[in-house]
Amino acid sequence: GNQKATHSENSQGKKSQHAEEAIFYMNCRAAYLTVLKSSLENIKSKEQLSLVLQQAGRNPSQKTINRYWTSQTSSLNFDDFCAILKKEKPATKNELLEAFGKIDTDKAGYIAHDELCKILTTRGDKMTWEEVTSITKQADFNCNGKLDYNKFCELYLSTREQCCRAARARLEMHPRLRQQHLGNQPETVPQGITKPSPGLSRKTDHKLPKGDSRAPSRPSSAQSSKASSSTTVTVGASSRSTELIIEPDTMKEWQRAQSRGCFYLEENGEIISHKYRLHLAQRSALSITIKPFSIPQAQGKSCHWLSVDTALFILKENETQENLQLVSFTELQNKEVFGWRGELGSGVYWLLPFTTGCRLRKAKTQIPGEAKLVWRDEDGELALTKEFRAALLEIFETIDLDGNGLLSLEEYNFFELRTSGEKCDQEAWAVCKENFEMKKNELTRQGFLDLNLMEANDQDGDPWDLWVTLLSLGYNRTLEMTEACPFVIDICAERCKPRIKAISLEGGGSQLSRALCSSVVNKGEAQVLDGSGNIFIHTCRSGSRITSVIENKSENKVIIHVNNEQSKNCLNNRGLTVFAVEVAPKSMMVSQHVMALNEQEEWIYSCVHSLV
Repeated sequence: GNQKATHSENSQGKKSQHAEEAIFYMNCRAAYLTVLKSSLENIKSKEQLSLVLQQAGRNPSQKTINRYWTSQTSSLNFDDFCAILKKEKPATKNELLEAFGKIDTDKAGYIAHDELCKILTTRGDKMTWEEVTSITKQADFNCNGKLDYNKFCELYLSTREQCCRAARARLEMHPRLRQQHLGNQPETVPQGITKPSPGLSRKTDHKLPKGDSRAPSRPSSAQSSKASSSTTVTVGASSRSTELIIEPDTMKEWQRAQSRGCFYLEENGEIISHKYRLHLAQRSALSITIKPFSIPQAQGKSCHWLSVDTALFILKENETQENLQLVSFTELQNKEVFGWRGELGSGVYWLLPFTTGCRLRKAKTQIPGEAKLVWRDEDGELALTKEFRAALLEIFETIDLDGNGLLSLEEYNFFELRTSGEKCDQEAWAVCKENFEMKKNELTRQGFLDLNLMEANDQDGDPWDLWVTLLSLGYNRTLEMTEACPFVIDICAERCKPRIKAISLEGGGSQLSRALCSSVVNKGEAQVLDGSGNIFIHTCRSGSRITSVIENKSENKVIIHVNNEQSKNCLNNRGLTVFAVEVAPKSMMVSQHVMALNEQEEWIYSCVHSLV
């Protein structure tokens, strides 16, 4: 009886949670479509971001806007907007009253007009007198020129609710838009780059990796009256290896090249990384691997990034860089190493690193406390703390892309671009050479430490700029790297010396999206949505992850409802159990990436895609 009661409570809890999610995403969609024409359209400016947040009942400060729209941000999509709303909760009446109470030290319940104007024009996001006047004209000031801030808070909250209601009403007026869950990827891929889709019958030609079993499954909450497709994959505990990667001792005579790099998590959840060019002088057999980089200086510490999944897409450069051709990707796996082996002709190739984002994601809780970065000795001289020095040495290993123990100007500039958005020119590098230890015109570890100490001295010990650097490189306030994943790429070639060079540090973009979708369509299984001959769900398992891609061959955009309620021991890159995606006409996009929550236990991917 107790078990039944507990099960009933759990079921009610899940229903309540899904109902809350439905309301949240309806409100997100309503606010988004008040400003933009479609959820496929991206936010293109700070002003637009501020506007959609206001339509969602938020009142963002400039500081809040700057947190999500950095110097490297060019656009934000609907998923980004939803993620921001989850973090930026609307102010409650108690919070508003508490803020006013700090001004009203006498607790009289009123604030003088002149005092309010002074605060609004001199503190925080400073307003102009004209802006203040336009507000105070609408505020409830009594005949003595005082604001009853209790009434003002009630007016503010009611106005905010009216704004949200108006947005929802506009949504309800358009039956096509009246859907509860919606998410979308920043990139959708036009058709015409992959193999033909299967016919209307469900196709099971492709052999499944060992350890998989698939069976149709439909959760009770699936929209069975609509066109739908269900997929179930069961993966055994610790089922990580697909096919053994060539062992190094079989390639002793092969020529090698190696480069390090890093995935960095942006404020909006986007993942950026180094991109590479590979040059082969002649046709050769190759082995290419990628894995998280185990930093020697970090041994003994908690290295969160070592559990992050990695992959590498190999693309052939043609006449134009805009149309790279997918050659293959690292689908072989042995523990944390992903690899590819085969033969490539002479020429130039692009290597695009990739991670699903299942394990590299924003922390849900803030860790209390803050590490100390600098201290003063007995003579009053600034010095770096032991903990900060250790973190800087970790950073040095990460940005030393060729692993020679020195930083070239090119390597240092990737560091500068990431932390400040600027580059160091030859003249500035010459100044560094005069002031900091270098060898062969490259910065040593000690020189790198001294450079950061100089920055602390320039700010008279204020660590603010140092924290900007650390946070941009994925460190939290306790000096743990939690929002970055350093990796290392190894290339072995039989007949020539491979040459690899990092060429940029940026988001994956359309090239990576095309490559990802192509790999899933070419290697995975396809199912047509029952009742719809133009929409296909492609599912591919590669090592320890599963990816699904939605292909829309119709002339109209479609909204696909995605339900993972029956999955067990899984986590996906979206962080949602139930959501929806909007797919543009004649295109395809990633629905989701899924991995095991606990790899030591069996996990079941059970998903229903339904046409809304």
